[in-house]
Amino acid sequence: MGRVNALLSFSLVVVIAAAASVALCVLLRPLLARYALASPNPRSSHKVPTPEGGGIAVVGAAFLAVLVAAAGSIAAPGDLLALWPLAAAVLLLALTGVYDDLFFLSIGARFVLQFIAVAAVLSALPHDMRVVPQLPWWVERAALLLAGVYLVNVANFMDGIDWMTVAEVVPLTAGLGALSLLGALSPADTIVALALLGAIIGFAPFNRPVAQLFLGDVGSLPIGLILFWLLVRLAGEGHLAAALLLPLYYVADATITLLRRLARGENVLRAHRTHFYQHATDLGFSVIGIVTRVFAVNVVLAALAVGAVAARSGWTEIVALALGGALVAALLVHFGSRQ
Repeated sequence: MGRVNALLSFSLVVVIAAAASVALCVLLRPLLARYALASPNPRSSHKVPTPEGGGIAVVGAAFLAVLVAAAGSIAAPGDLLALWPLAAAVLLLALTGVYDDLFFLSIGARFVLQFIAVAAVLSALPHDMRVVPQLPWWVERAALLLAGVYLVNVANFMDGIDWMTVAEVVPLTAGLGALSLLGALSPADTIVALALLGAIIGFAPFNRPVAQLFLGDVGSLPIGLILFWLLVRLAGEGHLAAALLLPLYYVADATITLLRRLARGENVLRAHRTHFYQHATDLGFSVIGIVTRVFAVNVVLAALAVGAVAARSGWTEIVALALGGALVAALLVHFGSRQ
């Protein structure tokens, strides 16, 4: 009966976040259409000016759902209160994104603020939580700091076509919800994951190709930070393989693209449209076709992550990682083939 109640409570978090996200998108879109239009440029995938800043609705809805959960009995209020560094860091990156969407923020300033946000998130981790115990504590924390800033930027870079973030975040957060049923995440972390799931579901109709509303940096940067927190928490519970599997497509596309640009001597800090999924649009793939493939691969990655945790076997984790890596590699190669 306890598990049934938990499922109902967690489902309520998703519903509240989705409803709030829809309402905020409806309310904000006219204002964003007036003050925050993204005009097409040589690097963009859209053809007409489109309002951006939908991330305000996503972040706001996720916050609201977590607050409702804190007011109820879904999780211990103290556990959610302990997440205040995460909330403050998410707000910092959201404000960073708002400023950058409306005006301009230098790359140096963006990185400084991102490092501050990720450091704040890491400060909320238990001191004895380890991801790779074989490393000295300070080396691991330094590596996590760099990884966090990298994942925040990956989430930003990969939000380049309609529904791409939806195709990534929905399976990932739903997978985290499934993993929580296996005890892989605390109730507080599960609420954060499901609040983000609901919020991005509510945003999805407005971002459906051809999008009426873009996420903007105000959404992609905080989403990257929230995903980083959840994945670190998952890895810290002894499920490193699952934490690597869930974001594997995003990380692989972004990292290989980065390395290829470095090899060509390009300025990797300059905006571009050379990710595998962007290249696929140039080769004739439809946006719907691309995000459908990405969504399907992410569903399989989530299933592999759940299977790896459920099996509780080192060999199973290795096999799951190998299968996930092969699947992602096949998709990237597929995106390089002309339709």
